[in-house]
Amino acid sequence: MTATRAAAAATGLRFAGIGSALPANAVTNVDLSANMETSDEWIRERTGIGERRLGSTTSELATAAARLALAQSGLDAADIGQVILATTTPDYIMPGTAPAVAYELGIECGAFDVQAVCSGWVYGMVVANGFLHQGVDNVLLIGADTMEQITDYADRGTGILFGNGAGAAVLQRNDPERGALLGWDLGSNGKHVHILYSEHGKTMSMDGKEVFRQAVTVMQRSTHAALDMAGLEVSDIDFVIPHQANVRIVEAAWKRLGFTMEQTGLVLDRTGNTSSASIPLALAEAVADGRVHDGSTVLFLGFGAGMTWGANIVRWHGPDRPETTTVAAVPVTTAKVLGSTIPGDTPPS
Repeated sequence: MTATRAAAAATGLRFAGIGSALPANAVTNVDLSANMETSDEWIRERTGIGERRLGSTTSELATAAARLALAQSGLDAADIGQVILATTTPDYIMPGTAPAVAYELGIECGAFDVQAVCSGWVYGMVVANGFLHQGVDNVLLIGADTMEQITDYADRGTGILFGNGAGAAVLQRNDPERGALLGWDLGSNGKHVHILYSEHGKTMSMDGKEVFRQAVTVMQRSTHAALDMAGLEVSDIDFVIPHQANVRIVEAAWKRLGFTMEQTGLVLDRTGNTSSASIPLALAEAVADGRVHDGSTVLFLGFGAGMTWGANIVRWHGPDRPETTTVAAVPVTTAKVLGSTIPGDTPPS
């Protein structure tokens, strides 16, 4: 169900700094074909994915992306009042990964994980905006996942889809006339837990057809709910950054909503599905390329296991020097890829 609530824009929202990170190790569709019956053409035609990045840990990727966001913002670690990490693949079952990331960055404040799977970044943005309304000046929001932890790369149903990555933004209190969260919607339906899940210590199971059907439905519902709150129409949206699960899901939803692929931020072809990292990864590229700029009306749209979904509509006010937005290439540490450790890496003793 999706709750109805009134919008509040007494405090504005600025994306003062943005950063992203990917492991240095690229695994192509051709690489995957060595472990399963598939081909580059088959995967691209059905998903739009050409390669994904594997290796590194969630905390390493989150820290690298956050460090870039913090640097671009021009702020110091002491200026950050809260750290929110959206992830479904923490380094440990307990504790959360956010405190470790905060420590690596020299940040001393509250730090916690948000677990809404592929909707995590959208959920986290609403939570961060709440902190800004309560008087916090700067919130560090990160989306990071190492999906290889729960992916079987010999399974053609899931192994072709998922990869690792991270994206981060410093969200800052702002003049609402310049930038603000104009409307939002968060929803869930636990009836659909079984269509995409992973038990402790096991790889994920997915009913791909049902995930596709439910995703297209909730993307429409959540978009319209957020538009209603903001008092806007589809035609008012300048740019859309959806969760990057499968380009065919996006295309199907856009046919019903009236968006175009030209106004859509996608990095799926080079990253695969990076869960909570997918939206901020696409955001970083769109900002660096100038496709998202001050004054743009931007829709962030997430959906994921749970089932969860969410939409945020933002009047964009971004970094002073958006062209400096970059992606960190994180050296591969120890990770399991295609059934063995990545060549050249030594597992810990």
